Amino acid sequence: MALNDPLANALSMLAQHEKIGRTEVVIKPVSKTIKIVFDILNKEGYIGSYEEEKVKGGHLKIYLLGKINDCGVIKPRFSVRFAEIEKSEKQYLPAKGFGLIILSTPFGIMTHKEAIEKKTGGVLLAYCY
Repeated sequence: MALNDPLANALSMLAQHEKIGRTEVVIKPVSKTIKIVFDILNKEGYIGSYEEEKVKGGHLKIYLLGKINDCGVIKPRFSVRFAEIEKSEKQYLPAKGFGLIILSTPFGIMTHKEAIEKKTGGVLLAYCY
């Protein structure tokens, strides 16, 4: 398995383990971006807590709640202006107000709802519902 995009690999493993009904998954390697995305998913109630294991490359043990229907990265990483966020929401999520899109903005990595509140655009990273 090629590790060209660690975030894509982490989210696809998360979705696969959710679909087969597992209660935990180990993600490796780990980056700051992956940890921030998982913090957001935890805060929004899609995954349970996670533990970081201190080994070479890092491992995250994530406890699953069974609440993810689908999640993945958005490739290519499109830039969106504040006014275009709603259009992206229609494109990547099944319904308005259902799920979330994660963006990298000048204010840090956040959900599309937070980006709308702060009236900022950014680069699309991932979606989850």
